This record gives sequence, C-alpha cells and structure tokens, in this order.
Amino acid sequence: MSIFAFIALPFVLSGFGVGFVVGLTGVGGGSLMTPLLVLLFGVHPATAVGTDLLYAAVTKSCGTAVHHIGGSVDWKVMGLLAAGSLPAALLTLFLLHDFEAAGAASAGIIAHVLGVALLLTATSLIFRRTLVSFAADLALYRYPRVQSAVTVLLGIVLGVLVSVSSVGAGAIGVSVLLVLRPGLPIARIVGTDIAHAVPLTLVAGLGHLAIGTVDLAVLGSLLLGSLPGIAIGSLLAPRVPERGLRLLLALVLAAVGGRLVIT
Repeated sequence: MSIFAFIALPFVLSGFGVGFVVGLTGVGGGSLMTPLLVLLFGVHPATAVGTDLLYAAVTKSCGTAVHHIGGSVDWKVMGLLAAGSLPAALLTLFLLHDFEAAGAASAGIIAHVLGVALLLTATSLIFRRTLVSFAADLALYRYPRVQSAVTVLLGIVLGVLVSVSSVGAGAIGVSVLLVLRPGLPIARIVGTDIAHAVPLTLVAGLGHLAIGTVDLAVLGSLLLGSLPGIAIGSLLAPRVPERGLRLLLALVLAAVGGRLVIT
C-alpha cells in the first residue's frame, strides 16, 4: 500500500495552519490543535490530546535545538520544571488509564478540562504585561529557595494540565515564568519553556500511546503540514505586529474554550 494512502489532506492543511500560527506567535500549538481535532474533525478528546502531545514533542524538539544553539535555554530552571512535571505527568497518565481515558464517559470531562485550560491560556496572553509588573512587585528573586520551590510546583501543575488537555506548556508556562524569573530575558524564558515542553510532551505522549489514545496516521499528516508551516510563520514573524496577533489568538482561544466548557 502506498504511503500516500495514510496522508489525509484536511489534517495536513490543519497542521500547516497551526504550525504557521505557532511560527508567528510562539504559542498556540496545543491550544489550537487539540480543540481543532475535537470540534472540527470529531476526534475523541483523549485521542486528540495524545496525538497532539506527540506532535508537540517532535515540533518543539526542533525549536529547542535552535534555542540551545543560541544560548537561550536556562537548563537549571528547565530541570526544576521537569522535576515537578514528569512525575506529575506519569501519575496523571496512570489515573487516566485506570479511568479508561478512551471511553465515552471520559470525553466530557477531558473536553471541560481542555476548555478551562484554553480560558487560562487566553487570560495569560491578554494580561501578560500586568503579570510582568506584578513580578517586579513580588520580587521572588530575593528568595532563591522559595523561587525554586514554586518553579517545581509550576512544573507539577503543567504536568497534570498538559497530560489531560495538552494545553498549558506554552502560554501559561511562559506567563508564570515571567512572574517567577523576572530577571531572565524573555527570549531565555521562551527557550526554557520550549525545552521543558519536549520531555513533558514526549513522556505524556508516549503514555497516551501506551493507553491507546494516539492516532498515528493523523499524527503523520499533521507533522507533514506543520513543519513547513512553522518555518514560513517564523520567517514572517518579524514583519507582523506581535501584540495584535496575541490579542487575536487570545480571543479565539477564549471563544473555543467557552464553547468546550458550556457544551
């Protein structure tokens, strides 16, 4: 059978569109891909989450390599995040397996968690400047032990949220790191967040694969479209007003999140 038999054009185009947005804004991967699979293509929420997690692991590995070469990854902070997120992800996956994540009963719960995660992501995008000002007043950098402990706690929250909804590692992670680590340049925060997302999405994605909530054919089609989409979006990003794009993305995420929570 030809390899082209496994390629679905609608998923390729969806992968390209989401990849393009990620290249332009730096966020939106899981925030857009998972609800797109659920609402547009009717994929079971658990399968949409699992497929998107492995999709994110592949695409963000490329981003991590670029940031590492540019020296914009703080590996110590990344390690603190992973110390919380990876055990939390494994525990969450164990509970999902026990709960029969691919069953009909879990669809509504996962969809609601996804909706709440999208609303939190939209909020973090809209109020990012306010969070930066709050960080200056909070001054956690004066208390290194507290700062480290809260960073691990952030990892735990992200581990649970990402494993259930595939959303949170991007915009939410960056926004909270801005509060916790105001001394880090924004490029280093973004690079660290992307680097942390790779092991987290890989562990969570492999866990979903073991549970049986990953569609490999859909995954291949999404990656086929997303990789050129990310490249083109990244090339055009410097020419597009970033603030306007983030606001538009936040409004879209809020609308989709609201629909998932209400339904």
